[in-house]
Amino acid sequence: MRKPALFALVLCLAAPGLALSAPWEFDAAHTGVHFKVRHLMVAHVRGDFEKFTGKIVYDESDITKSSADITIEAASINTRVAKRDEHLRSPDFLDVAKFPTITFKSKKVEKAGDGKLKMTGDLTIKGVTKEVVLDVEGPAPAIKDMQGNIRVGGSAATKINRKDFGLTWQKMLEAGGVAVGDEVEITIDLEIFRKPG
Repeated sequence: MRKPALFALVLCLAAPGLALSAPWEFDAAHTGVHFKVRHLMVAHVRGDFEKFTGKIVYDESDITKSSADITIEAASINTRVAKRDEHLRSPDFLDVAKFPTITFKSKKVEKAGDGKLKMTGDLTIKGVTKEVVLDVEGPAPAIKDMQGNIRVGGSAATKINRKDFGLTWQKMLEAGGVAVGDEVEITIDLEIFRKPG
């Protein structure tokens, strides 16, 4: 069963009418944490992380008291090319044997206009912690599915410089330029549900 990675679970935090104590589950079939980075200065490589665990606290009465605490299995990275994924797991990049997890711990949630939030938190990759801001769109209005579950979805995005997190491997090209871009775009699509009763 596929379970994607990272900081994206934040999208439920502003959903109206959701109780603080309600237990939420992640719909792995409809949740994804994706990234893209420039390759050879001409195109992008896309991938995702497939395994995570996390805890969301939602306080409807005071959104600033809401939080997200996410742990991602670094080895679950998947770009659909086995040799490349093996390199990304190596000490050149994520060094998953030494740093098996990537974490995001929120510190602040703010409204950022209609249907938008900003969630600030600490992202830790390869033992390096930096503050990042997730721009959240949504969540979509809560709906009831055919089994009576309440469902909420949304999306979030941020950009990081991989070198800020110690991911400094690089190869210069004979024609000029570099093999891997520094900027990594992260996009998160999330769907969570709460069982009836």
